[in-house]
Amino acid sequence: MAAVSHFAQLGENVWIGPNASIEEGVKIGDHVIIESNVAIKKNCDIGAFCHIYPNVTLYENTKLQKNVTLHSGVVVGSDGFGYVKDRGKTYKFPQLGRVIIEDDVEIGSNTTIDRGSLSDTIIGAGTKIDNLCQIAHNVKIGKNVLMAAMCGISGSTTIGDNVTIAGQVGIADNLTIGDDVIIGAASAVIGSIEKGAVI
Repeated sequence: MAAVSHFAQLGENVWIGPNASIEEGVKIGDHVIIESNVAIKKNCDIGAFCHIYPNVTLYENTKLQKNVTLHSGVVVGSDGFGYVKDRGKTYKFPQLGRVIIEDDVEIGSNTTIDRGSLSDTIIGAGTKIDNLCQIAHNVKIGKNVLMAAMCGISGSTTIGDNVTIAGQVGIADNLTIGDDVIIGAASAVIGSIEKGAVI
């Protein structure tokens, strides 16, 4: 049996599978499917026609817009890898932002998307992300981006619209990848890339 908070708001024709957990303050739009063992933490906002497959976790304050598909094992909104060193000790930097996933995004199994530290992590409308990808804190991904499996994007990098990223690409932090860029498989991106480039 699912555990649904009395303080959650559910739209029309919402289907919730066994052992799902939906906490207080969650808002779920119309025609949403939430399959078994999904965990939706406090104050998440899920738009109409989303489909969340088994064993997905949405941390607090995650926002899904309309028609978002999350495949099994996806984790959205976990803390980013934010640490600072001082006098031989390592301290965790607060992770206070959210993840916002726009309309018509599909995310493959076991991909992880970290919440922002101070600003939000954003996945643009129409973007498709394959299995086993890692999107770090404060990353901004544009619209209609295609990202193949086993890619990693480091913190505070911005990806433009209509970018294609082949499998096993690693992108360093604080970079800007322009619109319409194509990045070949297994590339290590250590500098920003201008619009329309093929790497």
